[in-house]
Amino acid sequence: MEELVIRDAEVVDGGGGPSYRADVVVDCGRIVSIVQEAAAAGCQRPEARRELDAEGLVLAPGFVDMHAHSDLALLRDPDHSAKAAQGVTLEVVGQDGLSYAPVDDRTLAEVRRAITGWNGSGDDVDFDWRTVGEYLDRLDAGFGGEGIAVNAAYLIPQGTVRALAVGWEDREATPAELDRMRRLVAEGMEQGAVGLSSGLTYTPGMYAKDAELTELCRVVASYGGYYCPHHRSYGAGALAAYAEMVALTREAGCALHLAHATMNFGVNEGRAPELLALLDEALAAGADISLDTYPYTPGCTTLVALLPSWAGEGGPEAVLARLADDATAERIRHHMEVVGADGCHGVPVEWDTVEISGVGDPALADHVGRTVLRAARERGEEPWVTARRLLLADRLGTTILQHVGHEENVRAIMRHRVHTGGSDGILQGTKPHPRAYGTFPHYLGRYVRELGVLSLEECVARLTSRPAARLRLADRGLVREGYRADLVLFDPRTVAAGSTFEEPRRLPTGIPHVLIDGRFVVEDGRRTDVLAGRAVRRTPR
Repeated sequence: MEELVIRDAEVVDGGGGPSYRADVVVDCGRIVSIVQEAAAAGCQRPEARRELDAEGLVLAPGFVDMHAHSDLALLRDPDHSAKAAQGVTLEVVGQDGLSYAPVDDRTLAEVRRAITGWNGSGDDVDFDWRTVGEYLDRLDAGFGGEGIAVNAAYLIPQGTVRALAVGWEDREATPAELDRMRRLVAEGMEQGAVGLSSGLTYTPGMYAKDAELTELCRVVASYGGYYCPHHRSYGAGALAAYAEMVALTREAGCALHLAHATMNFGVNEGRAPELLALLDEALAAGADISLDTYPYTPGCTTLVALLPSWAGEGGPEAVLARLADDATAERIRHHMEVVGADGCHGVPVEWDTVEISGVGDPALADHVGRTVLRAARERGEEPWVTARRLLLADRLGTTILQHVGHEENVRAIMRHRVHTGGSDGILQGTKPHPRAYGTFPHYLGRYVRELGVLSLEECVARLTSRPAARLRLADRGLVREGYRADLVLFDPRTVAAGSTFEEPRRLPTGIPHVLIDGRFVVEDGRRTDVLAGRAVRRTPR
């Protein structure tokens, strides 16, 4: 008798082909047999110690979130329903060039301050690691040695590496510093990272020139990893920034995965076809490229990220000192409102598009849910005065939504053949972006069932096998015999994101069962106490 048979499921196996009806048998964490309906009619149907009736449900591989910000959430929240309830069985963390390994004591303190808005202060986390390998080991240990809610893979954050080897200064690395960065990246890859990320609109990663990035990508390529940049502009210089990343990785011989590949702000309305033409040309020439997107128009980041890069030189304390100085603060305002700061993608900031979604200081909670412009008018002051006051009072911990996207661009990019899904979900704040809790059911409910932008089979492939291929995972991402039983069962008639901009933490509907390694992490629509997640390390060449 086998452990579990999932009976009468409509299998969408992740490969992009037509669905089929089958019984799927799971044992010891793997799929051991698949008996299609036609075959079952002429032979004895498989039996098991436990049977799950999947009539009316789609059985698919577990979803892979290619762009997650759960670096600390995985260690502080054993429930982690934000992702588990969506059917996510694997998250890729270490995104946008800033995370918590590799570090020393100084760099860890600086990074914690810099990305408080992404992950919280971390005061409730024991930072008992310093290397990439130690962080992955910590994920494996999880809670009481039992593991974490979902699996996680790690990208080495280039900005953190630069902070460790060079500091937060806007200058070129010395040869010795570049050698150290190469070694840090090589060590991280050897310890199990799947690639390298950058945040090229965030300090200090943005201070790296292309030659420096190319050298680090050569190291990543030698280990079979990929480069995942948040590139230098999603606004005024978006197409040039995409082209820069394509050229850089071609030079390095490194696979490229474009993070949250959007075309935002008024200057890019209707310009997605230009981006896709650029990618098609590179793909035809032999480039190895993939990308991820979230199925929403607003973006999400921190308020401090909108400042010009020169204001961030020296790290968080230096930023606060500049903001406290009236003359320097006026220079910052001029760059943001008149020139177009590089932190705001070269576009003059429009305060009516910047919504405050979270604050670190509860005393500032009345700002949440208001745009900076509205909050300023309620106080009878200029928007920059409000923004500056928030940044200082909240010690740079304020998160924002930016309402600058275009639906036609979102739909065009998600149709592309190298597209994958990523939530870019920041879980902090009173009103986080609903993508953190809703990306994957929103794809299935809105863009498959309601709008028909993607077929069900196409969409599932984008959320499963395609990201697994990018991560070079030989036994995940498909419903196949011998593969790991990371599985999701959902009702295609009702699956939908529960999260909205008004209620962003509502859980999805229509996803009754989620399994990781054959164990139910969600059963009958409820999170179990199972902690089946582990660190997923790079597969050697």
